[in-house]
Amino acid sequence: MTKFIHFSTNINSISLPNQFDYPHNYTPHKLAKEAAKELQEYLKNQTDFNHNFGIDNSNSENVLGKMFGVLVVKNTNEEIGYLAAFSGKIGDNTQYKHFVPPVYDVLDKNGFYLATEENLNQINQELSNLENNPKYLKIRNEYTSLQLLNEKLLLEEQLKIKTRRKLRKQESKQDNQLNINEEFYLREYEVYLNAKTLHIKKEYARYQEKIDQFKKQRKELSAWVQTEIFKHYQFLNSEKESQNLLDIFNDSKQNIPAGSGDCCAPKLLQYAFKHDLKPICMAEFWWGKPLATSVRKHKNFYAACTGKCKPILTHMLKGIPISKNPLLEQLSTSKKEIEIIYEDSFLLIINKPNELLTVSGKEIEDSVYLRIKKLYPKITGPIIVHRLDMSTSGILLISKNEEIYKALQAQFINRTIKKRYVALLDGKLQKNNGKINLPLRVDLEDRPKQLVCYTHGKAALTKWEIIKVKDGKTKVYFYPITGRTHQLRVHAAHSLGLNTSIVGDDLYGTKADRLHLHAEYIEFIHPITKEKMSFTSTSPF
Repeated sequence: MTKFIHFSTNINSISLPNQFDYPHNYTPHKLAKEAAKELQEYLKNQTDFNHNFGIDNSNSENVLGKMFGVLVVKNTNEEIGYLAAFSGKIGDNTQYKHFVPPVYDVLDKNGFYLATEENLNQINQELSNLENNPKYLKIRNEYTSLQLLNEKLLLEEQLKIKTRRKLRKQESKQDNQLNINEEFYLREYEVYLNAKTLHIKKEYARYQEKIDQFKKQRKELSAWVQTEIFKHYQFLNSEKESQNLLDIFNDSKQNIPAGSGDCCAPKLLQYAFKHDLKPICMAEFWWGKPLATSVRKHKNFYAACTGKCKPILTHMLKGIPISKNPLLEQLSTSKKEIEIIYEDSFLLIINKPNELLTVSGKEIEDSVYLRIKKLYPKITGPIIVHRLDMSTSGILLISKNEEIYKALQAQFINRTIKKRYVALLDGKLQKNNGKINLPLRVDLEDRPKQLVCYTHGKAALTKWEIIKVKDGKTKVYFYPITGRTHQLRVHAAHSLGLNTSIVGDDLYGTKADRLHLHAEYIEFIHPITKEKMSFTSTSPF
């Protein structure tokens, strides 16, 4: 059954894009937005499956939001329509009639995965039965107890001999032959103790050998099934070339991330290439309750992730005209200048414009660091005392030598430097002030985004207060106590934070003319004069 969906609305007035959007940073085309709108209407009213997305703010344990995607395509009859997909699975199924199938269906009843999983379950059951066998547990406990007793008895004899030797030494009665005899006695005594436990040791070893065999068998089978899954994920491109996950990630330094190939974009493109449909544009959106870790907003559009999808889509989009990464284009053409607010023989206070890196990145060299080095060729040391996000404007502290750098760094580490940011939030808040305490770590599957993580995240604390509310937007002061990457952006946007993203936040909210976040104020002690210094930079918004 074809998954090609005809638009229910008239799209004749919407012109087609000239190129396919760069999938990891784009604003969806009007056609893709229209397709997404129709898919959202379907999700509101569908009866094809039951799933609690948490749209009604349900607190049920089974609530789970989901990423959905649409791909606008042209068929061989020159008709424009679209395909629909969801990431991963919904409930216990990977296939529903309105959506394209997975690239490879691990839940296929006739596939190798379920059969192998059954074998693994059987091994686990046998292993569990063996490890919980009362006879084995009794033997293990007896053997362990005897081992501990033997060690105790042997140690007692060693201490006795040590004490006797110490007395002989004090009395100047050293006897080498006696020392040799004592060493021989200890070895013989150890052999005697081991012989007493030999029968139970052999019985324990027989059980342990069986347990180790099951564990080895499980490990080998798990590794085999994982490799086979990677081989079965075969991805096409417009030229009908096929590569599996092992091929695609062959030159990558990272391990193949779990769930690779199960996101919306690979599913949609795979179906299109398999059925001779030409991709026109696409959009992915979140539907339902936000995640507890990453920032996800109901109905908001999100670009394809970089960790799992970028290597796959690089292959799949080969031969298709793709627009350049708008961020790189914007940065390469930016002519914004650095403003020097204050300068002496030891340090600089600058006003960094938005969309300028603090230090050079992998793809963009232009940065505060390079510009300062060009302006001050004799400057030494690391110079960059702290950082601002590329999209954030405002005050940045620069050292002119390594001694000043270390002194200023110490103030940041000891949290004696005071900073204040001003931000415009895309909504209204329930309180006038407060604290946000959400630990953060990098999203390994979608750098440079950050996740809230209570297991591996670093402590991140922000104080905030409202300045004013106007036209449905809230201007606030942020006082970061810690300085984690994207701290203010995540603390603002996350559902456990202010749940209101900063205007123009293209990573955690929606795009605008710029990110409305500005480092407005800094206060510190001058490392040489010991004078308290403070500087303010007026917010540009």
